[in-house]
Amino acid sequence: MRKRIVEPPRSSNPAPEGEWLALDHLARVELSSEDPAHPIEGALSPERDGGWRAGHPGEQLVRVVFDEPQPLRRIWLRFVEPSAERTQEFTLRWRSAEASGTREIVRQQWTFAPGGAMSETEDYRVELPAVAVLELVIRPDVGGGDARASLDALRLA
Repeated sequence: MRKRIVEPPRSSNPAPEGEWLALDHLARVELSSEDPAHPIEGALSPERDGGWRAGHPGEQLVRVVFDEPQPLRRIWLRFVEPSAERTQEFTLRWRSAEASGTREIVRQQWTFAPGGAMSETEDYRVELPAVAVLELVIRPDVGGGDARASLDALRLA
């Protein structure tokens, strides 16, 4: 897996069975930060557990840059927060090889509550013909707290 730390942008369900893309062979990953104990491989690889966790609080970026544009039909994400009540917002966007800017797929908020809603799973069916870049931007606490972003799993097909 190729990755690099980049500047952040300014302004417990198992993964479903399926033919998921082998991202470690098809893409590099760019991150705004990473906790060494929870690297991005834990979220992107079906063979690894533990998920990804940001190295510092605040908005975070996970960018998947494909070596060759890929058609995407499905984006599956899982977020888990077992200990803190917070409202998170995430945005998924994509860029084709021909486009200069990104296009938003979805922007969504979710409130985690220990003892209640401790995980969020999203399964998006999409028709994106030639994705060069897929970006996930996570605001871990829209209230401005010092929460760290995390991603339990991301699968693409």
